[in-house]
Amino acid sequence: MNSEKVSNHIISWLDSYIEKSGAKGFIVGISGGVDSALTSTLCAKTGKKTLIMTMPIRQTSAEYDRAIEHINDLKSKFPNVESLDIELTSVFESIESTFPKDTVENTLAMANTRSRLRMLTLYGIGQANSCLVVGTGNKIEDFGVGFFTKYGDGGVDLSPIADLTKTQVWELARYNNVVESIVTAKPTDGLWDDGKSDEDIIGATYPELEWAMDFQGEESMLTERQLEVLKIYRRLNAINQHKMNPIPVCLITDL
Repeated sequence: MNSEKVSNHIISWLDSYIEKSGAKGFIVGISGGVDSALTSTLCAKTGKKTLIMTMPIRQTSAEYDRAIEHINDLKSKFPNVESLDIELTSVFESIESTFPKDTVENTLAMANTRSRLRMLTLYGIGQANSCLVVGTGNKIEDFGVGFFTKYGDGGVDLSPIADLTKTQVWELARYNNVVESIVTAKPTDGLWDDGKSDEDIIGATYPELEWAMDFQGEESMLTERQLEVLKIYRRLNAINQHKMNPIPVCLITDL
């Protein structure tokens, strides 16, 4: 990949999109991970207003510290970057006290609720500042295994890095001088109290998933681990089609 060419293309695409939209800038949620760090950096490089936000909900100190390190680094480089720190733990706890007990005890339902609460926050503050909500999902997450929350981090206005694999995201992040602590950190979605990594949840690394996404060969030649990864990829790809495909519409034109 030509990192310079790809970076310039995405920056130009963002700049053109914001000009046509009539919005004043971008808003990006900062998690402490490489996807949001790269996305916010590319937005900042357009010269347009870039509002970056941390939205901790019982966040681990490591994730939060990385997010703050990135925010400070970006603000020191770009005068068009502004930041907000919106603590959402008390709001989330209020939701927990309102939801039925069996819902609160469903860890996946509540992890996705965290993501949807952040989406609500981004859109509320984004609208007040005439900013578009920028997605931070990569190709594997958005179109491979569907590793995102429907109407959570999947609820965005535009997706500048969704055609990049995770490996390409890391490469582009290094090219754009994203802080080293973020580039080398183990990927996590930040939705779990125990700090689970993406690999812990999915059962495979991003390079393995990238291989599975592109695999078209003879399965009889694969190792036991490769077969396991292929099975993981295909299962997640199948069950998450409802996230990746347009919402089904019941047509009545033939009645």
